[in-house]
This record gives sequence, structure tokens and C-alpha cells, in this order.
Amino acid sequence: MLDISKPPPTSADPVEPFRFFDLPSELRLRVYELLLVFPKTLDLDPTNARTVAPHLRIFTVSRRMHDEATRVFYSRNTFRVFPIHGRYINKKHPLLALIPRKNRAHMTRLELRLGPGFTSPPKHWVVDSRLGLAATTRVHKLRIFVELDPSSHPSFGELLIGQTYYTEYSVTMLRALLAQIPSVSEVEFDAYPGVKKSSPLLVGLMDEAKLNQKRITWGDERGWDTIVDDDLAGVLQKLGINRL
Repeated sequence: MLDISKPPPTSADPVEPFRFFDLPSELRLRVYELLLVFPKTLDLDPTNARTVAPHLRIFTVSRRMHDEATRVFYSRNTFRVFPIHGRYINKKHPLLALIPRKNRAHMTRLELRLGPGFTSPPKHWVVDSRLGLAATTRVHKLRIFVELDPSSHPSFGELLIGQTYYTEYSVTMLRALLAQIPSVSEVEFDAYPGVKKSSPLLVGLMDEAKLNQKRITWGDERGWDTIVDDDLAGVLQKLGINRL
């Protein structure tokens, strides 16, 4: 029966605080994902103070929230192995080296970006113990994004140490990463539009991934799953055919 003797609540009445941890774990997980999963690869970047850091304040609410949110943040985001921003590209300690070991253990995705500094690769881009890769036992995907293949552009010839130098340098780095992260099962390739699957750099990287028995997949930036690539595309264009 409706109790008409009790007045209805008004906006002036005190509101009970919401108990976040009364939510089912599935809903708490969704809240963490909305706050802490970012579309971009995480790296040392001056924009982090504006785009990432404010979201991380959730870590300071309580020990329980810190533990739950930390697992989501590190397991659902992709982290770059070496920095590419001009301010940090030559930094001695990349982002991975700055992350505590216990948090690196939650990571599942890493990205290696190739192309920046191709004329003289940064001296600290070395796969060694300072990266702490031994702790990344849950990483299953290594994403490789190629900005350019200097061996495919004659205009870069005078800038290169040798025609095959950058390809050999990049393949050696991939080999070292796969050796130190045996949990990787998938290598995802992506690139800017100027890079073809048939370029020496891509071919060398794919061959190394296959040699290590890794599954090869393709990212969305280049659209290799949906476009016609390489020489066939040129033939079709001449025939006035844009797509198959």
C-alpha cells in the first residue's frame, strides 16, 4: 500500500552515495574499459598529460580499485616498444623500461614502429634487458607498423648507409623481440599507403615472422584486407577498374 503520509523526496534531500563495488564485476569491468582503453598506441608523448593522465586518477581511489583498474589498463591497451616522438626518440629509457615489472606482466599487446630515424636509427633502440621483456609473459600480439621502406624509394638512396641496411636492421630487431617474448603468437602488419606488401622491408619482416611460426594478420590503417595491392592495382587502374 502507498504510504501517503510520507512526503515524496525533493532535490534538497540528501542522496545516498553510490557503492561502486556493489556492481557486478562485469559492469565494473565495462566502466574501467570506457575510462582506460585508448584507441591510440601508448607511448612517451607530451600529449599524455592531457589525454591519458587524467583517466589514471582512478588508480588513487582505493587499493581495490587500483588493482582492478591496473589489470584493465595494461591488458587492454597497446604499448609501443620504442618511442617515436621527436622529444623522446633518443631517450635512453623507453616507456617499457619505466613501467614496473608487476604491471608489464599484465600486458598483452606491443607495437614496433619502423621508419622513424631510418637514416641513423636511434642508438637506444636496442632489444636488451632494460626493456624488461622477460616480464611480458602474456603478450600474444606484436603489431609492426611500417611508416616507409627507404629501400623502395630511389630518392632516399643517398641518405642510406646501404640499400639493404634498414631492412636488415629491422628484421634483426624483430628477431630479437620474438626471441625475448616467446608468448607472441600473432604478428600484425600495418603501414602507410606508400608501403606495399612486396616491398623488401615488408617481405623481410614477414619471412622472419613465418620462420618463427607466428600467425600473420593485417591491421586496418593500410586496408590490405580490402584493397588491391602492388602491380595488379596499377594494371587495373590502366584498365579503368578501381576494385575487384
